[in-house]
Amino acid sequence: MAFYILPGLIILCVVLAVFIYNQLITNQNRYKNTFSQIDVQLKRRYDLVPNLVEVAKKYLVHERETLEAVIKARNMAVSASNQAAGSPGEPDAMRKLSSAEGMLSGALGRLFALSENYPDLKANQNMMQLHEELTSTENRIAFARQAYNDAIMSYNISLGKFPNNMVGGVFNFKEAEQLQSTESAEERKAPKVTF
Repeated sequence: MAFYILPGLIILCVVLAVFIYNQLITNQNRYKNTFSQIDVQLKRRYDLVPNLVEVAKKYLVHERETLEAVIKARNMAVSASNQAAGSPGEPDAMRKLSSAEGMLSGALGRLFALSENYPDLKANQNMMQLHEELTSTENRIAFARQAYNDAIMSYNISLGKFPNNMVGGVFNFKEAEQLQSTESAEERKAPKVTF
């Protein structure tokens, strides 16, 4: 009887380890897939920025620094995005992407604030269309980021559970990093309303 118990326990442990490993791989692939949805929207955003700068350039002749800051921030964000796409969930890549996206959002915010001072630019049909597309893209990025962070949370919870953590440790699964919001602390503050 003892002769059958030991092999039975070994087989049970192997089956359990295979099940857990497959579950971790599924969750890992799920968050990588959701990151690819963010990547698609980020590329769309990066493609819109040069067009936006080109339209604004005609009107903002004296605001060259702002335009250059937008292009520089875009290029940094593209680089960070490419690095993050190569290793989604990797903490350093996610922090760099969040930081670069925050800088791009800030630069675009300054450009749009500046454009308010130029009625011709503000009324330009191309500028209005690009602004609308960029706003739509920002919303898509926010939804994709939420789906990605949900997938990361599911993966990290699965990885942290016992005995998953033991199997994950054996196969070198690491906790993945969520993608933080690109809003600054100032942008997160509730607006003050006075009567």
